[in-house]
Amino acid sequence: MGNVQPTIVPYEGFDVTADIKSIRKACKGLGTDEEAIIEILANRSSAQRVEIKQAYFEKYDDELEEVLRKELTGSFENAIVAMLDPPQVYFAKELRKAMKGAGTDEAVLVEILCTATNQDILSYKDAYAQVNERDLESDIEGDTSGDVRNLLISLLQASRDEGYEVDEDLAEQDATALVEAGEGRFGTDESTFSYILSHRNYMQLQATFKIYESLSGTDILDAIDSEATGTLKECYITLVRCAKNPQLYFARRLNAAMKGAGTDEDTLIRIIVGRSEIDLETVKDMYLEKYDVTLKDALASECGGDFKRLLLEMLH
Repeated sequence: MGNVQPTIVPYEGFDVTADIKSIRKACKGLGTDEEAIIEILANRSSAQRVEIKQAYFEKYDDELEEVLRKELTGSFENAIVAMLDPPQVYFAKELRKAMKGAGTDEAVLVEILCTATNQDILSYKDAYAQVNERDLESDIEGDTSGDVRNLLISLLQASRDEGYEVDEDLAEQDATALVEAGEGRFGTDESTFSYILSHRNYMQLQATFKIYESLSGTDILDAIDSEATGTLKECYITLVRCAKNPQLYFARRLNAAMKGAGTDEDTLIRIIVGRSEIDLETVKDMYLEKYDVTLKDALASECGGDFKRLLLEMLH
């Protein structure tokens, strides 16, 4: 979407042999040199980190992930381990974790699937099958129900139009259908909302929301707020916010993860690691614009220790 900037790009002076030696040294002997580990991993692209992992195994016959797990703890350990996987593998693991055991963490499913591009969805499905030896669609079907299930399965078809063309007639038609499905009569016709929000391109949706507002006198988000409930409402709000401005959506998610008592460190890891090579620099801009404080300062006051140092290093 437009001109977005990452915080992490491939490291120009990349020397995999030097990196694995430095990491080996950082983990040897008494105590761990966390700063050396941060310095290297937070300044390499995901593809370079995967190379480091492979070279480490070839040279030392040790799995780098296992070595680091022994040395590190807590959220710092979780973040470092997340960084060692290619993004699609990391997200496949997060999706599985959200559905494993009793109860489903639907907020994680929503955050990952409702913000994904078609290409993301396809790569998550492949990685999910490889890593978990399970089918993502079957798992989601088994773990969710009703309208939420229908919407997530629809998103998994990766059939959104990803062009930038706006068809004004279609926008008019869709806006009218949304008004009729929601406020226009008793009860909300979820399938209309779900179909439009999961199939139209983002520019098309923006045009549709404008017409919706002029037809109904209500902002689409306010309408969803009063019409939908629970996880379905979260899905719709996420899809609308992403159609309007994905980077602002992620800035809001980060803010929510730090608000109130306790910090949702898993969400911080997912967004900062997951968006670092896509649009995290732009997310930082949006954060400052929306909350009047830099993302760095917000994280610095909410997180501590090596975890804080790692996140700040990834933000650059």
